[in-house]
Amino acid sequence: MSVTKEDVLAKLKSVKGPDLEGNIVDLGLVSEIFIADAKVYFSLTVPAARAQELEPLREAAERAAKTIPGVQGAMVALTASREPGSSPAAPPRPAPPRAAPAHYHSHAPAQPAQPQGRAKIGVPGITTIIAVASGKGGVGKSTTAVNLALGLQATGWKVGVLDADIYGPSMPRLLGISGRPEQLEGRMLKPMENYGLKVMSMGFMVEEDTPMIWRGPMVMSALNQMLREVAWGELDVLVVDMPPGTGDAQLTMAQNVPLAGAVIVSTPQDLALIDARKGLNMFNKVNVPVLGIVENMSYFICPDCGGRHDIFGHGGARDEATRIGAPFLGEVPLAMPIRETSDAGRPVVATAPDGPHAKVYLEIAARVRARLEELSGDGARTMPDIVFE
Repeated sequence: MSVTKEDVLAKLKSVKGPDLEGNIVDLGLVSEIFIADAKVYFSLTVPAARAQELEPLREAAERAAKTIPGVQGAMVALTASREPGSSPAAPPRPAPPRAAPAHYHSHAPAQPAQPQGRAKIGVPGITTIIAVASGKGGVGKSTTAVNLALGLQATGWKVGVLDADIYGPSMPRLLGISGRPEQLEGRMLKPMENYGLKVMSMGFMVEEDTPMIWRGPMVMSALNQMLREVAWGELDVLVVDMPPGTGDAQLTMAQNVPLAGAVIVSTPQDLALIDARKGLNMFNKVNVPVLGIVENMSYFICPDCGGRHDIFGHGGARDEATRIGAPFLGEVPLAMPIRETSDAGRPVVATAPDGPHAKVYLEIAARVRARLEELSGDGARTMPDIVFE
């Protein structure tokens, strides 16, 4: 049975508005409704000063949407509006920190101390979170992210991957995973898994060719749910494959997620490096350490003559790393095996770990781990305090 927007609006009229006056549809609180694969997505626009207070309203709307025949799930976000000239609402006070369970001994470094300011809420069970980012699309960021994750796993860490690219999720294809995540108790989802990596992606929720026509608040709500409402278990590191660019979603993730650091991926040519600098500057502004720069598609080895060709130039990312004082993590060649294994869902580090291309990623992973241990202070191996919401 197909579900229509009219079906959803009719059901939402049963949800009372704030202070039990009217209903959320007639009050104009409901945004554009998006339906994909029997799942319903929309947001509620409420006053910024009352956003935290009206969380039960969001939950009531989500419950109502789930009762519609044919609906298999719903995702509802609160969008905070603010009158011109008014002051923004004060951020909620973070809960006091709690220590991690005594039985868990992580091999990953503790998170570096965050600067004073707005608290960043940790994710229970996850020791370290890092971002893989790029200033623009098309530079091989996601391929780098998945092979970096597998490389970190090869060092002995328990690793997960969060595909934060809502508009262009690629982890299902890169890791050869299909199907839908299993819903556990409450709102929690069981992450998908392959090659020993735990993975969550919007690509598991909708069909590959379904366009995600969402505004910022919906994107951020989806990212928050995929981060905090997934049963990740105990991970030494979660690798976040960030959306390309430096827009609202990227900035909000960097501001609100306790990132231990970021890996920047670029190609050698000047245009890509200009965009990479924007990514570097964004992380600097939110006090997230840059773990280093990777130069992807760095060079091409001709399979016939064995000659090396610098198709996109060469050394630009290394020079940029030197210029800003960031580590240079390595050069990944432009190679058919990397492209072919990625398209086939068989990442080169997992399927050909002894080959020359996997070796490049393994070396990059070793440098990233060393950098994390350096930032945590002499390779500290204690679990950081985690704040529960």
